[in-house]
Amino acid sequence: MSALELKVPPPVVFLVCLGLLYAGHIVLPFASVAPPFNTPIALIIILVGGLLGAQAVLAFIKAKTTVHPMHPEEASALVTSGFYRISRNPMYLGLLLFLLAAGIYWGTLTLIVVGPLFIWYMTEFQIKPEETRLADKFGEDYLNYLTKVRRWI
Repeated sequence: MSALELKVPPPVVFLVCLGLLYAGHIVLPFASVAPPFNTPIALIIILVGGLLGAQAVLAFIKAKTTVHPMHPEEASALVTSGFYRISRNPMYLGLLLFLLAAGIYWGTLTLIVVGPLFIWYMTEFQIKPEETRLADKFGEDYLNYLTKVRRWI
């Protein structure tokens, strides 16, 4: 399965999962529940996810390092400030929150499958390979960071 490592850009994985959620909403209407206040709840989650993702990207820009997820070895700095003190992957967490918001908005129970699928795929084929390359690049500093901050949250 290493053939999939760092091959599919995270935004593409996100869009595929978003498409699966929408397909579940359309194709499996019996697997949909319209929760009360789904629109405001979804908007709040989108806002939180957007702020989280934006803060994470800005932290990389401030550190003058790459945000390109397919080549973590090109990183020029180890970012551990901001939300990176709480999660090692706030950009991916932001994408997950967008999926959560979409699932709530559409009321599709396929979120129960698609959410964990996104987490699994991102962990196995994006995050773990990134961690290996970053450990090679930043050594002990990165390994210490791994012991202090959780992968997702």
